[in-house]
Amino acid sequence: MIAPARAAAYEVVRRVFEQDAYADRAFRTGAADLDERDRALARRLAYGTIQRVRTIDHAIDELGRRPTRKLDPPVLAALRLGAYQLGWTAGIPAHAAVSDSVELVRRARLERAIPFTNAVLRRLSEGLHPLLEALPEGPLLHSYPDWVYEVWERDLGRDEALALMRAQNEVVEPLAPHEISRASRLAAACVGEGGRVLDACAAPGGKTDLLRGEEVVAVEPNEGRARELAERFRGRPEIRVAQADARELAESGFDRALVDAPCSGLGVLSGRPDLRWRARPLPELQLELLRAAAERVRPGGTIVYSVCTINADENEAVVDASGLEPEPLGEEHPEFRHPRRPEFLLTLPHRHATSGFFVSRLRA
Repeated sequence: MIAPARAAAYEVVRRVFEQDAYADRAFRTGAADLDERDRALARRLAYGTIQRVRTIDHAIDELGRRPTRKLDPPVLAALRLGAYQLGWTAGIPAHAAVSDSVELVRRARLERAIPFTNAVLRRLSEGLHPLLEALPEGPLLHSYPDWVYEVWERDLGRDEALALMRAQNEVVEPLAPHEISRASRLAAACVGEGGRVLDACAAPGGKTDLLRGEEVVAVEPNEGRARELAERFRGRPEIRVAQADARELAESGFDRALVDAPCSGLGVLSGRPDLRWRARPLPELQLELLRAAAERVRPGGTIVYSVCTINADENEAVVDASGLEPEPLGEEHPEFRHPRRPEFLLTLPHRHATSGFFVSRLRA
């Protein structure tokens, strides 16, 4: 019998790589019937396999004697899950990882692939650790796209980039519903209190909940998410949800604004294992949203621009392009002072034990 946690993890891995599903949503479905212990193990196995897939596929290519691109998807998913257990988990016997992975292929009705799967996993059990030890420090060993490492090396230097990659491969406990990280709270706190507040990119509402003003207008263009926001804040009469694109919002005269813009998410990769494979920088959209908020804030008002990414192209470059004058946030929060631009804040997972966030406060 296949362990329930492995069976659930296998389905999550398949959905992510075969159906382009989001890992957190696939996991909620795949692990819905598990008890707490099995759920925790399934999450560890699924998320770890998705995080480490570049390194895992390299090992399968090297030791499996057949390119991963030529394997049937159910076989590849079983090999990936087995390889993760063999290479990165303690306390799971190798024979259990191998036998359950073989049984997953059998359950997928690919009996002809069972001998191959068993043989590859046996070779991985013997050769995976020596292969990993021979890999140089870098994005292949730590399983990141090259471009992510290149951005971090450019912005932070090689040692910091490697430390950041290691930190965001650590197992992270999921946040409770509506709970947000310390870095997210920092961004909301920098908005300040009082007057009319615009939350230009409100969903899912974690930072909106922390904003304080006589009126808070929470903007969300998607009808379903706007409806969820309205339901969430039903007991907060000062919060009004506006289903609209912030770039087209008819209102103006706000005292404060928060632009928590969509981004590549390179600061939250530990909790979203599939994001590193789908992340894309969005500086053009970010600049449009920042300028739109600035146009809707009264002269002398302030705009907080924050993004959960560690990428100068989406962070300080967007602020510089806006032409807005930064306020010296580094003096207020010296522990999070940006290493190159002290007027900004930058939280780093490997240094601050929280999500990676860039935060700036600008004068309209």
